[in-house]
Amino acid sequence: MELHSIKDLLADHPVFKDFDEETLDLLAGCGRNEHFAKGSLIYKEGDEADKVYIIRRGDVAIEIAAPGRPAIVVETLNQGDVAGWSWLVPPYRSSADARAVTEVSAVSLDANCVRGKCDDHPALGYQIFKTWLPHLTKRVRAQRLQLLDLYGAG
Repeated sequence: MELHSIKDLLADHPVFKDFDEETLDLLAGCGRNEHFAKGSLIYKEGDEADKVYIIRRGDVAIEIAAPGRPAIVVETLNQGDVAGWSWLVPPYRSSADARAVTEVSAVSLDANCVRGKCDDHPALGYQIFKTWLPHLTKRVRAQRLQLLDLYGAG
């Protein structure tokens, strides 16, 4: 099996395709490789949002709690997606659960580390904003459509 550095794994990911070598070096210092077994909880609603996960392989269900009902899957993330956006906005608490639907391989980035690097390198923060905001917007729209489908007018 061929081993890759965190920098190489980030560089191969669609979210980081426009990041230069220096920026990838900065972010790689915050990263680590993670694996999750099928069915395992990656993060839980209300927990400190201390990591963001760059999904390399596998499927992740984003679930929300519903009183008196089993958790509702509002979105399924796949290879190339990013899980865990709550690290961007105070109070830095996860707003949903994330569960591995299949075995998942991901690079996690330590949120405190990334925020610190953004403070030290404002251009990095702006690049993350410009690059990740369209992904976040797409995700919010997808979740909205999923919820409309679940609770559709009728």
